[in-house]
Amino acid sequence: MASITIHSIDGELKRRLDEEARKKNVSKNRFIKELLSRELGVAFEGHYPDEYGEFCGVWSVEERAVFESSQTENSQVDPEEWSL
Repeated sequence: MASITIHSIDGELKRRLDEEARKKNVSKNRFIKELLSRELGVAFEGHYPDEYGEFCGVWSVEERAVFESSQTENSQVDPEEWSL
């Protein structure tokens, strides 16, 4: 699979790409690949399984805060556990 880089995208084009990707609820990268495929008449085979979609956005602000506060210990590194 190849990659490309596009330089010097002007502000209006960037704004429209962001806006359209947001409307379709996809990443800008995916939106651009779909757009190019459609314009060039090439089948887009970029389907990614949505195995976790059912879990996205289901917590309330309060539930998220409770979870994040319960995870503070997990973000601490104990140097003794990593020494040889």
